[in-house]
Amino acid sequence: MAVPVFYFVQRIKSCLGVHLQRITSGNFLHYQPAAQSGSDLIDLATFRPQPTASGHRPDEDEEEEIVIGWQEKLFSQFEVDLYQNEAACQSPLDCQYRQEILKLENSGGRKNRRIFTYTDSDRYTNLEEHCQKMTTAASEVPSFLVERMANVRRRRQDRRGMEGGILKSRIITWEPSEEFIKNSHVINTPLQTMYIMADLGPYGKLGYKKYEHVLCTLKVDSNGVITVKPDFTGLRAPYRIETEGEKQELWKYTIDNVSSLAQPEEEEREQRVFKDLYGRHKEYLSSLVGTDFEMTVPGTLRLFVNGEVVSAQGYEYDNLYVHFFVELPTTNWSSPALQQLSGITQTCATKSLGMDKVAYFCYPFTFEAFFLHKDESADALPEWPVLYCEVLSLDFWQRYRVEGYGAVVLPATPGSYTLTVSTWRPMELGTVAELRRFFIGGSLELEDPSYVRIPGTFKGERLSRFGLRTETTGSVTFRLHCLQQSRAFMESSSLRKRMQSMLDRLEGFSQQSSVHNVMEAFYRARRRMQEARESLPQDLVGPSETLES
Repeated sequence: MAVPVFYFVQRIKSCLGVHLQRITSGNFLHYQPAAQSGSDLIDLATFRPQPTASGHRPDEDEEEEIVIGWQEKLFSQFEVDLYQNEAACQSPLDCQYRQEILKLENSGGRKNRRIFTYTDSDRYTNLEEHCQKMTTAASEVPSFLVERMANVRRRRQDRRGMEGGILKSRIITWEPSEEFIKNSHVINTPLQTMYIMADLGPYGKLGYKKYEHVLCTLKVDSNGVITVKPDFTGLRAPYRIETEGEKQELWKYTIDNVSSLAQPEEEEREQRVFKDLYGRHKEYLSSLVGTDFEMTVPGTLRLFVNGEVVSAQGYEYDNLYVHFFVELPTTNWSSPALQQLSGITQTCATKSLGMDKVAYFCYPFTFEAFFLHKDESADALPEWPVLYCEVLSLDFWQRYRVEGYGAVVLPATPGSYTLTVSTWRPMELGTVAELRRFFIGGSLELEDPSYVRIPGTFKGERLSRFGLRTETTGSVTFRLHCLQQSRAFMESSSLRKRMQSMLDRLEGFSQQSSVHNVMEAFYRARRRMQEARESLPQDLVGPSETLES
């Protein structure tokens, strides 16, 4: 099966060279050698085809080569025989073809014999598009869409302006009918089609439809894309066609691009057109961006986050929703006055996915923040915004329960991330608390959701959570797309290095924050061990250890 090849052309001045040749021939089987008296040998010259009364030799049909231009009409023997009869002309195009054929006959006949063309105006183009199959199945039943597409005459149409600039139809149909949906589901791409054909009938039987074969199909759409099927031969082997019937014959043909090279004046004119086209396109893109492109203040990093609350899974109850907010560090971070840093998703019912129940929210959110780099010391470790989330559930009486709290540090480097935040909830011991949670709703809640981590308002040395009983619940999935903007990305190398070092420290902070709680707990445990050792008698204590070790 030939694969179509697409080309992009700016102008159609192409010419195709087609070479057709018969490989196997049965001509010598059709000519009986003349009997020669007194000799049982047959002269090889007797197998040579004899010229006809018109002087045409059959071996001239063995090979043919011709150059064809775009939409150039070459008549077949069938069309010559048909249009010589004036009664067969039923349309103005038929009458035009009749006049051209008569002129050709008066000027010495056609330059082609087997190779001919069907242009965009011929009936064959419509029939070929109507009979074109969508699949390789032998018993294909065309669907409604295939039938409608076959009836659409996809041709170039004149673009006529609307009278007074008033739309003739509504842009949006709020209540489309089934018939409207079916009719609108048809693609109408204007294009022009041309077929290069060959009459592969035996000598003396040219002009029969059953011997016509398609050598090449060319289509050009309104965007300037030309489709050639099959592709130009080039250095590849010729294409082959095997005829069917009693006299099977094998033909080979090649298709080459023989277009003449453009003159220097045409190339220069084309370059000017391209330059003007690209200039207009650049102006169009500039108009889309506008002149009000905002730049950040020197020494400031601008953070854009386009996020999505994807899903929540592993929770006890149904009808979940998520309350989330972003906490900016108190130092060096700020946000626009009207910027909203919190949000609440819709209530979503869960569905079973394996062993878990998953609620899909697909809730988008966006925010931006600014970081002002003031401290130039290498020891200064900048903090990074934190995303907190609180998962709640609703019962039949619209009473809510807390299902879990969680937090995650936003990525310090630009890119796309998918983060899964594990959550926990405070709980009470005993059956009464769980019965109250199930029947009348309500449960223990954190007064400050940032208590999940170290709150930004905490100023003490130690944050104790001793005595807080918690239970691990499910997890929430976030999808974040982070962008960063700063003048340092386009300034001198020294400033770029300085900003890069700051970003490296930010990345280090995001990694250190993940182990901060573990290190803090380890530090407290070491201190308690040290205090316990100091309270024991000295004879029971080994070599002293300090916290600094």
